[in-house]
Amino acid sequence: MAEIRWERMTAPELKALAAKDALVVLPIGSLEQHGPHLPVWTDSLCAHEIALRGAAAAGDLPVAVLPPMWMGLSEHHLPFGGTITLDHATFHAVLRCVVRSLVADGFRKLLIVNGHGGNIDPLAVSSRELAVEFGIPVVVTTWPNLAPAAIGKILTTQPGIHHACEGETALWLALDAAQVRQDKIAESLSNPPPNPPPGFVRFFSFEERAPRTGVRGDPRAATAEKGEAILAAVTGALAAAMADPVLWSRPDDVWAPGRAQR
Repeated sequence: MAEIRWERMTAPELKALAAKDALVVLPIGSLEQHGPHLPVWTDSLCAHEIALRGAAAAGDLPVAVLPPMWMGLSEHHLPFGGTITLDHATFHAVLRCVVRSLVADGFRKLLIVNGHGGNIDPLAVSSRELAVEFGIPVVVTTWPNLAPAAIGKILTTQPGIHHACEGETALWLALDAAQVRQDKIAESLSNPPPNPPPGFVRFFSFEERAPRTGVRGDPRAATAEKGEAILAAVTGALAAAMADPVLWSRPDDVWAPGRAQR
């Protein structure tokens, strides 16, 4: 199989991929607390592994997967310690530098595979701004959204992925069980959080959303088999999206002078 990891390729090999109009994939995660039983780089590792597996499943499609961007918007996790976070302006600036570099390198398509909930809203804004500024499709997915129905059928205690939960713990058991502090899982449940009225948005820290442990969900039901099933579901959907031409058309140049007169 052709090499897909950017950091393992030479500059001439990457230039050749750009000439083939290869898709570049940027995994994005975070460095934040994941309760007493999972390591702080959970989101970054999962996003990277899913990006690599999706690219491998894409067959002959030319793809280059960048190393993961390991910091995101995680200030809501600071009360539990172990968290390194960017602010929004810096997050967007780093993304802009990545896109600017890719365009200079000759690439014209970027897929961002996100693994952290706190990045969802910032990425929605940044991808829109960057696509318009640089004139290339900048597509974002947050990996649990790739196959929510399938994930819901795999999990037994919750309807979807939360945080340091059954789903994320299952992924770690499948990827690297040695990094799961299994003796801490039993003490990982949080106290019930308050329920704000529907239809309103405000900032809540994880001390408020997942009191005591910082875990949302029940990791006690996690198994490696569930983790492998989740990986299969999301990587299959990701590979299909990589080849979907609807996602990869050039963005409309809406800011071009006289655009409304065409």
